[in-house]
Amino acid sequence: MQFIFLADEPQQLPLVAHWYVREWGQLSGMTDEKQAAKRLRKYLHTDQLPLIILAKAQERIVGAAQLKYHEMDIYPDREHWLGGVYVDAPYRAQGMGRQLVEQGLAVAKKLGIDTLYLQTEDHSGGLYTRLGWQPLEQVQYKGIDVLVMVRAV
Repeated sequence: MQFIFLADEPQQLPLVAHWYVREWGQLSGMTDEKQAAKRLRKYLHTDQLPLIILAKAQERIVGAAQLKYHEMDIYPDREHWLGGVYVDAPYRAQGMGRQLVEQGLAVAKKLGIDTLYLQTEDHSGGLYTRLGWQPLEQVQYKGIDVLVMVRAV
């Protein structure tokens, strides 16, 4: 698997927007793919946040993950977040999610970030627990019960 930044292949914006609208559109308020792609343009960076990392397998984009600022406005003191971790359905259960998360950690470290947060609807922490993320608290955010987790980079 190869990792690139969305900024390296901005023509992939519609694909990532499609995934995000389909997966989280109702939660995020992004229900229109063209509007979502427009909002995701702010992620077209390689050396600063926000950015999107893409996973590429056999010349096909198969997943994405975001590094961003202040994902949850109820935590203004928690600055750096991993989010939008998505693997296209045909490529799931093959370790790609794990690799995307690990790549996100590597990029964060390279950018001098020492702590990352995330939120997940999986209250066990699932993959994130297996990768060393620690639960902080379970909260209701925008009507959804989520587990907030933290990991040193």
